[in-house]
Amino acid sequence: MTTALRALSQMEEDIQMMLAADVHLGTKNCDFQMERYIFKRRSDGIYIINLAKTWEKLQLAARVIVAIENPQDIIVQSARPYGQRAVLKFAQYTGAQALAGRHTPGTFTNQLQTSFCEPRLLILTDPRTDHQPIREAALGNIPTIAFCDTDSPMRYVDIGIPANNKGKHSIGCLYWLLARMVLQMRGTIRPGHKWDVMVDLFFYREPEEAKEKEEEDLAVAADYGPVDYPAGGVSDQWAPASVPDVQWTEMPTPAQVTAVSNDWEPSLVAAAAPISTGAWEDAAAPVGDAAAPVGDAAAPVGDAAAPVGSAEIVPTGWD
Repeated sequence: MTTALRALSQMEEDIQMMLAADVHLGTKNCDFQMERYIFKRRSDGIYIINLAKTWEKLQLAARVIVAIENPQDIIVQSARPYGQRAVLKFAQYTGAQALAGRHTPGTFTNQLQTSFCEPRLLILTDPRTDHQPIREAALGNIPTIAFCDTDSPMRYVDIGIPANNKGKHSIGCLYWLLARMVLQMRGTIRPGHKWDVMVDLFFYREPEEAKEKEEEDLAVAADYGPVDYPAGGVSDQWAPASVPDVQWTEMPTPAQVTAVSNDWEPSLVAAAAPISTGAWEDAAAPVGDAAAPVGDAAAPVGDAAAPVGSAEIVPTGWD
């Protein structure tokens, strides 16, 4: 008895959420196959969808999704911009494959394409906009689940979920409910517990809103950026006045070298050769045999300079 009451309260909360997201609002036209899901018609001509049947169809679709062992065999597709974010989020949480944007013809039928795939289940946002994948799925015997409005064609659709598929809040709410039901049936979410993922993540966001948020984030980051301190306010220890002005080009004299330390004998320092500070001409001339011309070193010694032709021929015995 407790389980039944808990399921009933969950259904009521889901219906209240769908009412807030305008899932029950249809169009002024009604397809003959969608008449069974109509509750009534307003005075302005808009048809009202029965949300109890919508919730039952969501449960049926969730059972079909859970029955497939490999979630990668499920493709969730939406060509409408309002459903692309919801499709990506649904695929992220359920493990399915998402195809957001224009459908490439031949994805389910042409085996020569690089993007060819054969899914076991196809989930669509709008049968009228996604008519091409519906036809290809029918040719490949792929079961199809679609969110159908009051004027949506039901041809080749196996499970039609009656709902408003034109509003961004409605599409996001439907995909959020379907993903939560799938996770509950898989055991990821315990029965009676709320899902910690907010429904706002499945809603379509305008590019202008995303750009404004990025600009706000940049402004906040600029407030906490690095501070440009003045040069004189950091410290005075590196000021130019504290560094002595020393001429590094001046060479020390022998007397200055002698006065550096008392450990060295002054006689040895004085006997050292003077340091030349002038040009190359100031150097002393070489002394002794070191000034001998280089040419004398190559003079021949003994018989080594004899011509090669005058060398004695030694008999070898082969003559």
